[in-house]
Amino acid sequence: QWMSRPADERFLNLIEMQAFKRRIRERSESNLISSRKLHLQPTGDSPHALTVLDESGYPAAPTHWSFGQLCSLASPGNSPAGYFREARLPAPIIADCLNYNLRFTRGVEDIGLLATRADSDDFNELRSVNGPNYGRVYDADVVDALVARFGDGATGQWRVPGEFGKAVTVTKQNTTLYASDRDMFVFLADEENRIEIPNRRAGQHGSFARGFFVWNSEVGKTTLGAGFFLFDYVCCNRIVWGADQYTEVRIRHTKGAPDRWLEEVTPVLDEYSRASAKPVVEAIAHAQEKRLGDELDAFLANRFGKKMVPALKAIHQAEEGRPIETLWDVTVAATAHARQLSNNDTRIEIERAAGDLLKLAA
Repeated sequence: QWMSRPADERFLNLIEMQAFKRRIRERSESNLISSRKLHLQPTGDSPHALTVLDESGYPAAPTHWSFGQLCSLASPGNSPAGYFREARLPAPIIADCLNYNLRFTRGVEDIGLLATRADSDDFNELRSVNGPNYGRVYDADVVDALVARFGDGATGQWRVPGEFGKAVTVTKQNTTLYASDRDMFVFLADEENRIEIPNRRAGQHGSFARGFFVWNSEVGKTTLGAGFFLFDYVCCNRIVWGADQYTEVRIRHTKGAPDRWLEEVTPVLDEYSRASAKPVVEAIAHAQEKRLGDELDAFLANRFGKKMVPALKAIHQAEEGRPIETLWDVTVAATAHARQLSNNDTRIEIERAAGDLLKLAA
């Protein structure tokens, strides 16, 4: 992050990043349309001189990122975006190829478009093309949650880490707050309230600072996730030295992602902002490691009843795109199933049972 981010993707505090991400969200609109109603139109001869028209006929210019997504959508498995760019084919030929593929070489499918209004209201920028089950968590929502819990990221207890444990003025050169129109990444640390560790190294007493990463992409570039860890210090090149007990919560952008962000990540951030989240993140890590194997059906039946086994397996497959494999997967499936229930008592009972599963991982 530190090595690759240009100056305009570096922020001095979370308030600046929050304003940037909120402006993007306020100008953005997400629509679900049929792939048959998507049409590309050339506006010149260069490979990038294309506009995308939806069913309303309103034009949107694809970004470098969304053009690649469009190519993958039109030609699954082939992804000719690189070929189109390298061959420098004229825009009319590219438009014809993609339009033909959208209509005749793939089945009809709903797709999600994320368009953002530019400074001039007469055109949109197409920022993302995703499948119908894409669970979008806006970067602005993630940054809002961080500001609410940790402040501006430049002052207070949690802030951009210093250099070799000493506080420094945050600059574009040493910041650890990064964001673009595609993604965001935040690294904050509490280096003043260190955790004292007896017998840390060679029988000697030592201490750790606490830190965390949070990242997201509302356009599908990366997952939504958070990593929590202890460390010695961060050097001038923003390398974390002496990292220990790193635990990660990573959420794919399936349709359950917005709820999982609220249920899984934000509580850990709450605990971390007040004290140590070590027990929480350790329990999650252990649950993610505990594989159930052939015992799955019996395990589910013993805790939720035989009638719920097919439902739990089905909802996890639908939301996560794979079968239940670990103890953590069971908690994900149970809370997802509970969200669909109208009876409050039944829902709470299932959610409580899901929460108790983490105790089995200890």
